[in-house]
Order: sequence, then structure tokens, then C-alpha cells
Amino acid sequence: MTSKRILSGLGLLLGAGLAAGQAVALEGDAQRGEEAAGTCVACHQADGSGMNVPGGESWPRLAGLDADYMAKQLHDIKEGSREAPTMMPFVNMLDDQQIADVSAYYSQLPATQGDGGDVDEAVLARGEQLALRGDWDEYIVSCKSCHGPGNQGVGSTFPGIAGQHAGYIENQLHAWQEGRRANDPQNLMGAIAQRMSDEDITAVAAWLATQPATDE
Repeated sequence: MTSKRILSGLGLLLGAGLAAGQAVALEGDAQRGEEAAGTCVACHQADGSGMNVPGGESWPRLAGLDADYMAKQLHDIKEGSREAPTMMPFVNMLDDQQIADVSAYYSQLPATQGDGGDVDEAVLARGEQLALRGDWDEYIVSCKSCHGPGNQGVGSTFPGIAGQHAGYIENQLHAWQEGRRANDPQNLMGAIAQRMSDEDITAVAAWLATQPATDE
């Protein structure tokens, strides 16, 4: 084997080793994450339950969400591909390792129940239809088609939305609808949200908030 090939092989091994080292370094540590999450408590609460603010900015429940999903959203906000002005100052305080740690911390907290606000049974019935069966007359795909059984999430791609605060779901659907949020490579949420009326958004958000966040 020539010296060039030897050096090339060593370079590949070194590169692989560095990549593996980075992967290990960015594995989230929940204990470290608890300390780093001090910047999150004011809005997302100490237990990760968030806050529902009807007519205002609601802060999502983070407890029990998938760690990789949360980490991706934080990176998207930091890089500007997800618009979140109130989050940006806090996310900018976290380095990549802290993002992984905070995400790991919140993911292992017990999921709390969302607040659906005060809506009547007809609104909830429409929300249930949209969440579980969709509305093919309007080409609206059901939430569970992507977010899984019980709308409790599928891995790191589709977050659990059952038991999430209605105000937050509503705000995000409007953001998808208006193009203020576009960090979905396939634009699935944008396409669906654009077919929904304001009443549909309110209904599905309220119904999802009443559902259990986990099967436990």
C-alpha cells in the first residue's frame, strides 16, 4: 500500500472518529438539561406544562415530547427557518450541547394535560372529526394520519399534539396557514392548514387539548 493510500485511510478513520465523538458529545443529558432549562421556566413552567393564553401567545407543553423533535425545533428557531421572535433570545443563549440537554430533560418529564378553553359540544364534535377522520369534501387530511394513534406522535418527525394547549395549536396552524412557519420540508402542514377555516382551526385545537397526551 502506498503512503498516499495509508494517509488517505488514516484520514477517513480520523474523520469517522471525530464524527462519532460529536454524536456522543451531542447526546442529551437530562441532568445537565434541568440546569440549562432555567431560562425556559418563566414561559414553559418548572414541570414543562406550558401555559394556555386564549387570544394571546400560548406557550406549549414540552413535558413528554420527543427529544429529537424538540432539538430540531430549537435549531430551526436559532437558524431562522422557524419564526419565533419571543423564543429567539432564549434559544440564542443555548449552544448545541445545551439544546440536546434541555430537550432530553423535557422529554423525560411526565406529560401534563392541556387546556382547551371554553367551547361548546358542537365545536368539539367538529374538532374530533377533523382530528380523527378529516374532511375529504375540503381535502383536509385527519391529524392522526401523520401524528399517529391517539395523535400522540410518531418518532421525531410528527410530534404528539394530543393534550397540547389549544391556544398553541391554534397559533401554529395560523402560522402554517400564513407562511410564518415553514420548517416542514414537504410543506404538509402548510398545505393542510390553508384548507382550514378559522372555525376549523379553533375546533380541532380545542378537541386535541382535551385528549390524553399518553396512553399511560
